[in-house]
Amino acid sequence: MDAQGRGRADDVDPADQWVLNPDTGEYELRLAPSTPQSGVPGPRRPPSSDTDPPTRARTDAPRRSRPETPGRSRSEALERSRPESPGRAVPPPRRRRGAPEEPLPGRRGRRPAKKASKGKKALVWTGGTMAFVLVAGAGAAYFYIEHLNNNIASVSDDGASTGGFQKDKAINILLIGTDKRTGKGNENYGDAGSVGHADTTILLHVSKDRSNATALSIPRDLIVDVPDCPTTQEDGTQKIIPGTQGVRFNTSLGQDGRTPSCTMRTVTELTGVKPDNFMVADFNAVKTLTSAVGGVEVCLGKDIDDPDSHLKLSKGTHTIEGEQALAFVRTRHAVGFGGDLSRIGLQQQFLSALMRKLKSNDTLSSPSKMLKLAEAGTKALTVDSQLDSISKLKDLG
Repeated sequence: MDAQGRGRADDVDPADQWVLNPDTGEYELRLAPSTPQSGVPGPRRPPSSDTDPPTRARTDAPRRSRPETPGRSRSEALERSRPESPGRAVPPPRRRRGAPEEPLPGRRGRRPAKKASKGKKALVWTGGTMAFVLVAGAGAAYFYIEHLNNNIASVSDDGASTGGFQKDKAINILLIGTDKRTGKGNENYGDAGSVGHADTTILLHVSKDRSNATALSIPRDLIVDVPDCPTTQEDGTQKIIPGTQGVRFNTSLGQDGRTPSCTMRTVTELTGVKPDNFMVADFNAVKTLTSAVGGVEVCLGKDIDDPDSHLKLSKGTHTIEGEQALAFVRTRHAVGFGGDLSRIGLQQQFLSALMRKLKSNDTLSSPSKMLKLAEAGTKALTVDSQLDSISKLKDLG
């Protein structure tokens, strides 16, 4: 490399510039003075003295095989024989082709790259797969929750409620079952095109410590006074629907454009209790909810054959769902005294059985049933504007 730096490389291998000094017995880097030099200045050589060996003896000395110096390696001998030159470092001898690379002085040799063990590779693949599953699962959960939120139908409470239940207080929920004939198959029950009534109404009180609940059914034919009802219209405007006195309770919903908020005001007028929230269920809610949990078990003390509700069951225990469950909660002529009060008792027993099924391990431990229940509940129920999200319904649940 020194020869190349001085413009005298030609076909000379830099390693061939190392010659044996016969006086010292060591190899030294010497360039022939007869070779023309380039304009690049080289290091100045100290003046020769009488003790220096003749130049010709140094440059014209025959080349011999390079003996190994006992007690030291070839690289050490070369290192010691290099002349010190200010500003220019003498390069080490070039490694022979195929010979193992020797590390430079003061530097560590390169360690051979270790191949990743099978265990590490498996760990990386497992970690990557789990991360993908978690991200995909989180994304799917988010979109499914949004889907359920879009299923929920809500109606303004128009200031008739307390503004929503609170976790540290008792809860009063008004459950309204309407007989509106909406949905497939419900036209067979007669009264087609009806706007619906408050046909089945239950004021559900849940204790402050959540240890028990009390259900108070309000007969649909109870004579009450329906108060004036401020009601939000579809275009967002407010309209006050005039109240009426001495009418049946079931007219508090549907008639004259009344909404569930008017039924809430009527309950407050009647009982002195201001509900926190309301939920409205139609015929389809009964059918889809009972099917989602795999049916509800009922026990009959006698055979029932009611042509009005289309219920036909023999004495004993049955698991009912769908159309049969709807017929069961609508029947009144085949039970008790054949009136609405007898049907109220039947409905409360049925709802108790439904709640037991909802809370059972068969339901809570079944992802498929829980998904069906979530779909059925969000599609079948209409709630007030304080319960219009899955997170709020979850807190209530």
